[in-house]
Amino acid sequence: MRKASLLFVMAAVALAATLHSWADQSDQGVAIGAKAPNFTLQDQNGKAVSLGDFAGKIVVLEWTNPNCPFVQRHYHLKTMQTLASDYQSQNVVWLAINSTKDTTNDSDKQWAVEQNIAYPVLNDVDTAAGKEYHATNTPEMFIVGTDGALLYKGAIDNDPDGDLTTGKVNYVQTALDEILAGKPIATPETRPYGCGVHYRD
Repeated sequence: MRKASLLFVMAAVALAATLHSWADQSDQGVAIGAKAPNFTLQDQNGKAVSLGDFAGKIVVLEWTNPNCPFVQRHYHLKTMQTLASDYQSQNVVWLAINSTKDTTNDSDKQWAVEQNIAYPVLNDVDTAAGKEYHATNTPEMFIVGTDGALLYKGAIDNDPDGDLTTGKVNYVQTALDEILAGKPIATPETRPYGCGVHYRD
């Protein structure tokens, strides 16, 4: 009887460990190499935009929030605007996604005008797309390849405090250069930094 009880406890512990491991993995969102989830969201002008619209192109997804100081710093430095412009002629599409629970098309449009943003700022006010990608921070970056697979996710760079004078690496720029050169991405995943995404409950 005691042996049977011990086996039951061991089996329960093993099952719990397996479920815990599965939960940890599922919390990581879309895995590198997996198909990026499609979405359809309105841009700042009310136009419906889907990830599927850009099949055959490289797509950069930037989770953003105009009220986040980290986002504001990058837009003041024109980090995002410059990268989007530099790679536009190289089959690269840039989409910003605002999953803030109280965002509106009008507020996204005001932000786009103020920051001279030439690409769509997508309204994910119901936060479904953000949750599907498991975006946790603003800014947080994802790169989708021409075949629809996720190739990179994480931070825009290795300078969360914005004070590096040497050794600064822009992960997205580096990844795009590697993709366009037909090389594997040396660092396909990094830890994002910034403000937490203000999801709906």
